Amino acid sequence: MIKRYLITDPSFYTSDATQFLQKLLHVKAKHQPDYVCLRDKENVSYKTLAKTLAKSDIQDENTKLFLHTDFALAHSLGCAGVHLPSHSFDQIEKAKALGLEVIVSTHTFDEACMAEKYGADAITFSPIFATPNKGKPVGLEKLKEINDKIKPKCFALGGIINEEHVKACEAIGVYGFASIRFFID
Repeated sequence: MIKRYLITDPSFYTSDATQFLQKLLHVKAKHQPDYVCLRDKENVSYKTLAKTLAKSDIQDENTKLFLHTDFALAHSLGCAGVHLPSHSFDQIEKAKALGLEVIVSTHTFDEACMAEKYGADAITFSPIFATPNKGKPVGLEKLKEINDKIKPKCFALGGIINEEHVKACEAIGVYGFASIRFFID
């Protein structure tokens, strides 16, 4: 079965740690993601939010907690891994040295190859379908090409908002799908 990767976004969650956790626990119970990534590039209280999630029931035997970009914080809080942006290939080895799983955002075949070369465990490849402010979708054909040519696990990302999209990605044979909007009530 295809793995589910929930990525948070501040426009759908609050910056209040208690409310954020309550909402995320509700979404987790409903959708049962295998991975959760705390992604919030603007929150000045990101560390507080990360600490709240790390102390909660978000990460358990069925769900791995990842932080976005900050591998040192992910390590110190006992998170399973870190999700790095596509320009951070040089950070992969540092994160791996701390025992973290590493997922890297990619948008081209060259980026996917770089992530593989530096030892990433997985990539997200995007955008597969139309998604706000993310450019022209690459489509399922390109996703299949990338998935078939690289060794790291591949998560489809971008515009995956319903079960039809999930099934289309699963039919290609990718390891999983990642989404923000799929996991929103």
